[in-house]
Amino acid sequence: MIKSELVEKLAAENPHLFQRDVENIVNAILDEVGDAMARGDRVELRGFGAFSVKNRPARVGRNPRTGEQVDVGEKYVPQFKAGKEIRERLNRE
Repeated sequence: MIKSELVEKLAAENPHLFQRDVENIVNAILDEVGDAMARGDRVELRGFGAFSVKNRPARVGRNPRTGEQVDVGEKYVPQFKAGKEIRERLNRE
């Protein structure tokens, strides 16, 4: 599901709201999650999961084509851990 499909689905389920209002709400939530992660904070949505930022320290890698050593700088990557409720929903038979 992409963001526009999410907005359409939420607007259909809440006919008392205008689609542009639903879109603003979805954008506000996603922006706040992104801003929190940019600050290094952990974002937990109960029953869904937790978003966090993981640090990958600088290291020496290798160019796969030439085998030459390459310095790879430190970086931060997003990480998601699914919550118990969503794991159970996915594994329901």
